[in-house]
Amino acid sequence: MHAYRTHTCAALSASYVGQEVRLSGWVHRKRDHGGVLFIDLRDHYGLTQIVADSDSPALPVLESVRVESVVTINGVVKARNAATVNANLATGEIEVFAKSVTVLSAAQELPLPVASEADYPEDIRLRYRFLDLRRDTLHANIVKRTKIIADMRARMTEVGFTEYSTPILTASSPEGARDFLVPSRIHQGKFYALPQAPQQYKQLLMVAGFDRYFQIAPCFRDEDPRADRLPGEFYQLDLEMSFVTQEDVWNTMEPVIAGVFEAFAEGKPVTPAGSFPRIPHSEALLKYGSDKPDLRNPIEITDVTDHFVGSGFGIFAGIVEGGGVIRAIPAPGAGAGSRKFFDDMNVWARGEGYSGLGYINIKDGEPGGPIAKNHGPEATAKLIAALGLGPNDGVFFAAGKEAQAAKLAGLARTRTGEQLNLIDKDRFALCWIVDFPFYEYDEEEKKVDFAHNPFSMPQGGLEALQMQDPLSLKAYQYDMVCNGYEIASGSIRNESPETMVKAFELVGLSQADVEERFGGLYRAFQYGAPPHGGMAAGVDRIVMLLCGVHNLREITLFPMNQRAEDLLMGAPSLASMKQLRELGVRVVEQPVAKPVPQVVAPDAG
Repeated sequence: MHAYRTHTCAALSASYVGQEVRLSGWVHRKRDHGGVLFIDLRDHYGLTQIVADSDSPALPVLESVRVESVVTINGVVKARNAATVNANLATGEIEVFAKSVTVLSAAQELPLPVASEADYPEDIRLRYRFLDLRRDTLHANIVKRTKIIADMRARMTEVGFTEYSTPILTASSPEGARDFLVPSRIHQGKFYALPQAPQQYKQLLMVAGFDRYFQIAPCFRDEDPRADRLPGEFYQLDLEMSFVTQEDVWNTMEPVIAGVFEAFAEGKPVTPAGSFPRIPHSEALLKYGSDKPDLRNPIEITDVTDHFVGSGFGIFAGIVEGGGVIRAIPAPGAGAGSRKFFDDMNVWARGEGYSGLGYINIKDGEPGGPIAKNHGPEATAKLIAALGLGPNDGVFFAAGKEAQAAKLAGLARTRTGEQLNLIDKDRFALCWIVDFPFYEYDEEEKKVDFAHNPFSMPQGGLEALQMQDPLSLKAYQYDMVCNGYEIASGSIRNESPETMVKAFELVGLSQADVEERFGGLYRAFQYGAPPHGGMAAGVDRIVMLLCGVHNLREITLFPMNQRAEDLLMGAPSLASMKQLRELGVRVVEQPVAKPVPQVVAPDAG
């Protein structure tokens, strides 16, 4: 018999009744039923119920052992009676009568419960992540993540891609975030950068003639954390293709991504491959107030600026006269309820940092509220007809400069859909956002800058860069969106050295700057570069969606906290003086702000 186990804790069934077995695992739960002790023994694969009574030599040890101790149990498989069969458990037809037990590793008192799924403080969960990972849901999420990644690899191989690994120590690249820098010991005073993405390397692979590349790539960005973006590192399904248009990329990757979702959606509908909507960026901002719209929400935003030109509602009329816009967000059926819903939405908008949300509430065909009153009956009727509102609907209005109004309208669309239960949460709605702007104006720096990937091809190529207003240029740039999350981003690349130089000149970089910063790519383009393009899909976000959670920490093995600290391993940590000397690095301590002395006013008496 094996030293530790003859079977796993998920393997035994009624066909094993009467057999002697050996199981090893963790003591998951203990239940004392007055002289009869039940223990759920857990391993990676599942649970088996162990039973010990006064006839079992193992009873004294099992009574004293703490939960989460690791034990080996020798026993006999017995059938449960019909009343105690657990149909939800793979081993629910049997139990193992314990004849002997060996405590392999005794557990101390636990800092957090493992058998419970109750929420627990984040710092405790991360400091004791090895215990947290034993909990059923998190353990299952990590296993599911591994299976999803394996499925991605298989699908990419099936459609002709080959996996290649690109370097981790590289040069700094303008991907839109701060680099993690690694000091060089051999070349003191110089630094490597951890790759924000394998962007330049995968383009070089296309120039080198490898045609279809992919990898599950680790990426490193020194960014502030949020629920859908962990600090430090993340993984993406990175890919590149030669001799392709953007339609080729879409047609190739829709079946891959849709297939992954279908395989792990547990029966929930998924937008079929070949029918992903392709929504221009400007249209997405207008209709949904976001470039990552949740298409499960049926609400669509409408521009109603023209309706308020010279309106009796002076606030909106003044905004329009000053160059602002008015966006309408329908609220189907909201007018039949109380006015409190509309007032609460207004309070919510103020809490988001806006001056508020205007609204019209229609009850039994009669429009109400200050906007309807001041806008006038005839103009209000025209507005309601143009929006197609029903006799008990409502509508909110976001007003201001275009970007501000679009953002508020998008937030209000989401909030309204959630409050009115309009969002179908049992499906995965995928789409492409296309025709992104190539440049944007940086208000802080007061100059034109790249809106997204600087290595994308502008629509119209070199001629467009030379002849058009930079802010009017579109890029062959596209994002894939699912349920309100951007899950992939890509583009057709700029493979012309002349076009590359001109594109960077418009943001203030010279040809010499391009040659210095992107010399490898610039030189490569002068020796025969194929048209190429690709994308990168966020593995972590896809897994998060398929696991039905809203925080990446619930699908990541050892995440950092919100302050970018690894509480388990104690990172980041101080380096020793020996290490710093070898690297030629000196740490400059930041000055500590001195407290401002408080001046206490003398008593008036």
